[in-house]
Amino acid sequence: MRGLYLHIKKLFLRNREPYLSLYNMLGFYPRNIQLYRLAFTHRSTFIEAEDGRWKNNERLEFLGDAVLDAVVADIIYKKYPTRKEGFLTNTRSKIVQRESLNRIAHEMGLDRMIITSTRLNTHNSYICGNAFEALIGAIYLDQGYRKCCNFVEERIIEKYIQLDKIAHKEVNFKSNLIEWSQKNKLEISFELIETFADQTGSPVFQSRVTLLGTPLGTGIGYTKKESQQSAAKVAIKKIRRDKEVQLLVGRLKRQQSSGSTESITLPECPEGDDSSGSE
Repeated sequence: MRGLYLHIKKLFLRNREPYLSLYNMLGFYPRNIQLYRLAFTHRSTFIEAEDGRWKNNERLEFLGDAVLDAVVADIIYKKYPTRKEGFLTNTRSKIVQRESLNRIAHEMGLDRMIITSTRLNTHNSYICGNAFEALIGAIYLDQGYRKCCNFVEERIIEKYIQLDKIAHKEVNFKSNLIEWSQKNKLEISFELIETFADQTGSPVFQSRVTLLGTPLGTGIGYTKKESQQSAAKVAIKKIRRDKEVQLLVGRLKRQQSSGSTESITLPECPEGDDSSGSE
């Protein structure tokens, strides 16, 4: 133990600020600090590992992804002892999805520790989220599974995630909208309207969702799937809150049952709804 303490002290004195930042982030002293340095090394660059080979964080990211799934499953299984498999699976997926991990990594300050030659400020960049997974892999190798559980529960979920809120948060708007349309025997379809580039040159997609051919909402995103989710969120919001849209849905259902071909015009979308769909 004394040898470990002296090793840590030397590292701390030699590179005080980064090492203190890492200690404050983790809540413990690393045994093998090189693992953490590797975890923060993006695949756009390399560092020389202890075995003399040049490496980046891709392998740690792979390991951390699997460990994080297990750790989060462990935590929510114990948190919700009476809930069924579907609820537990959905809750875990909301926590470990790329958008959530990217947000958590930024709030932790992980972006300031990443070694990369790639820009971190593009909206569709998951470099920070990937580094977070690599960090989990490093903790697992350095400290073991139980330490990973403690870190995720105490340093991540308690600080950055409102577990009960996210467990009941609606995320897969497209799936929910399609399920609603099937129950009501109304045809929902998605179409890609256009693609364009933002100010950083990243591709942006704009999609539209229609109800029996009638436009119901549009959304944009940095992937086609993201734009469809945004459009579906707009559509669901209208179906739930817009009285005129609710009347329209009732008319469409009656037409479906009677076989009428009367043309229906959807009321103008409320201002701000034809967007990314964010609240």
